[in-house]
Amino acid sequence: MEVFFIKALQLILCLSLLIVLHEGGHFFFAKLFGVRVEKFCLFFDPWKSWKLFSYKGTNYHLGWLPLGGYVSIAGMVDETTKADELNKEVQTWEFRAKPAWQRLLIMLGGVLVNFIIALFLYAMILFVWGEEYTPVRNMTHGLAFSEQAHSLGFRDGDILLSTDDKTYDRFSVNCIRDLSEAHSAMVLRQGKEVEIALPGDLNMLDMLGEQPPFVAVLRPSVVDSILPNSPAAKAGIAAGDTLRSFRGKPITTWNAFEYEYGRLCDELKDVSHADSVRLLTTTIGVSRKGSHTIDTLSIRLTDEAQIGVIKQDVMAHYKTAKNEYGLLESIPAGVRHGINVLCGYVDDLKYLFTKKGAQSVGSFGAIGNLFPSVWNWGRFWELTAFISLILAFMNVLPIPALDGGHVFFLLVEVITGRKPSDKFMERAGTIGMVLLLALMAFAIFNDFRNFVF
Repeated sequence: MEVFFIKALQLILCLSLLIVLHEGGHFFFAKLFGVRVEKFCLFFDPWKSWKLFSYKGTNYHLGWLPLGGYVSIAGMVDETTKADELNKEVQTWEFRAKPAWQRLLIMLGGVLVNFIIALFLYAMILFVWGEEYTPVRNMTHGLAFSEQAHSLGFRDGDILLSTDDKTYDRFSVNCIRDLSEAHSAMVLRQGKEVEIALPGDLNMLDMLGEQPPFVAVLRPSVVDSILPNSPAAKAGIAAGDTLRSFRGKPITTWNAFEYEYGRLCDELKDVSHADSVRLLTTTIGVSRKGSHTIDTLSIRLTDEAQIGVIKQDVMAHYKTAKNEYGLLESIPAGVRHGINVLCGYVDDLKYLFTKKGAQSVGSFGAIGNLFPSVWNWGRFWELTAFISLILAFMNVLPIPALDGGHVFFLLVEVITGRKPSDKFMERAGTIGMVLLLALMAFAIFNDFRNFVF
């Protein structure tokens, strides 16, 4: 429960900051052009809100539904103002009285702020914490690959050096994205560089979703520690031992162990109590520290299929490198990193139109699960920057009820010289809101299914 509250607190703080900044972007340009902002609300407030204070004609409120926020701009048809409410003489301080280019900047204000804040945060992360990473050539145990990857020519222990014209200094999810589109890859195998031909059209979601995944860090199955009074402790397994088999299947890595353990958990889902007792009593092969002899031990897992083994983190044993950035150096580096993150996100959107892609769409449960279970300011700001980029991109999409919908109709007005009627904007906004609510319901359903089942 403590982990849940830590993740939830980080999510609420992140969203609160980004909502205030996003709506502040609209607010800034509205005030700049002399448009009255009647209400500034953090979170949505159907049926109920709490007025915090008033300042220079704007009422500041706190809503109860943390799904977003809004500013109520005078003379603008949106979720707070209907077309019938504007059947009166246009006032100079209204949104509708301003030229199209000013209205366009007011609507783009939130997106611009989100985008700038993301790049600023990435720059400050580099300035404050630097950039620590593990060079690929220092990952002496290499990588572990799936059966599909093996069929293409990869071997466990290979160190990925490059794909096509991209050379890697570190291993990350970007490597998997590049592998899915690459026609060749270069790996370091037993001290020699080996080129592997690739098809160039692999599905990245399949690569990430298959078990074991297409590629992952190879982690030798060395035991870091044992939980007291656990099945592993009772079986005689000790820190420094290496697991060599599980349920009669040979293993040499935690990657292989997790695959076999996952199969056991799958089998336990649909069996009777008697069969589960039988499955939970199994064997595990162990090599003692400093020995190559394998002892086969009998082990009785807990009713929850827990073993009590803490895995050794191989990454902690690799020598790392760190890039330090001065203030002036961090700004272009942060901008480059932010743009690369955004380009990768946009490129991955093509998978939304596949079955697996649609099933991966999540809402606040999925986003909240990205945050670490212990408070880490570096990770918090990194995720806040990433979510800010997503908000900027999603809001600029030409969907009615989003900023991008208003921007689209304003661009049409600029090009054609004809302004859509207030009634049309109201109907378009209603349709857009229905679509957004349907998408939100679908995302919440995915959260429930993915986390519960």
